[in-house]
Amino acid sequence: MEIGADAIQIFNQSPRMWRPTKYTDADFERFREAMDASPLQSVVIHAIYLINPASDDPELREKSLNALVHALRVGDAIGADGVVLHPGSLVGKDRAVALDLANELIGEALAETDSCRLLLENNAGSQAKLGLTPEELGSMLEHADGNPRLGICLDSCHLFSSGYDIRTAEGTKTVVDEVESYCGKDRLRCIHLNDSKTPLGSRQDRHENIGEGEIGDEGLAAFLSEPRFAGLPVLLETPGPDKKGPDSNEISRARALAP
Repeated sequence: MEIGADAIQIFNQSPRMWRPTKYTDADFERFREAMDASPLQSVVIHAIYLINPASDDPELREKSLNALVHALRVGDAIGADGVVLHPGSLVGKDRAVALDLANELIGEALAETDSCRLLLENNAGSQAKLGLTPEELGSMLEHADGNPRLGICLDSCHLFSSGYDIRTAEGTKTVVDEVESYCGKDRLRCIHLNDSKTPLGSRQDRHENIGEGEIGDEGLAAFLSEPRFAGLPVLLETPGPDKKGPDSNEISRARALAP
C-alpha cells in the first residue's frame, strides 16, 4: 500500500531455505482481513528457488514436493491467485526424462492440495532449463490432463532473453497466440514485467529496472498493449533503485506504460 501497488507477489517462506514458515489459522485470517481492507486486488506466491521438479535425486525430490505442497496450501489459506513455479532444471539429464520427472512431481503436488492454481513460468532460454517455449509449457499442461489449476505466468525479460522480440505489439501478439495455441485460452494467469540487462536472445536471466534495459519504455509499452493481458496481475521483479526491489517511482513508471 505504501508504494502504491495494486498487486503483490510474496514468498511464503525464505526463498533460499527449505525450512517452511509455520503459520496458524489466526495468521491466515489476519492476512485475508488486511487484504480485504486494502486496495490490493491480487496476491501471488512465488515458490522458493530451491525447488527442482525435474530432479531425480530422491532427497531433493522429496524436499521439492514438500515445499511446493506447502506453498499451494498457504496459497489456499490466503486466497492467492496462484503459486508461480520455475518448471525445472535438467542437471545433465535428457530433456524428455527431465520433463517426465517434472510432470510427475507437479501432478503429485496438485493431487495433495485443494484449489490454489499452480502457474508455470517461462524460463529465460538456457537449454539446461525446462519451460523455454509455449509449446513445452503446453506439453506440461497436457500431461496434467487439462487440470484447470495448472496455468502459465509469462515473464517479459525471460521471453526477450529467449529470443522473442516483444518490443512490438505484433511480436507480443505472436507469443500470446502461441500460448493460446499450445496451452489454451484461459491458462495465462499472471505477468512478470521486467526489463532485460542483456540483448535479445542472450539466454540470460538478468532483470533490469523498467525502461533502463534492452527492452526499454517503448518495448514494454508495446508488450503491455496486448489486450489479452487485461485483468491479469502484472508484477515487477526489478532490482529497484537501491537493489531492494521496486519502489513507488518504479510502479508509477510501469503503470504509465500501460494502455
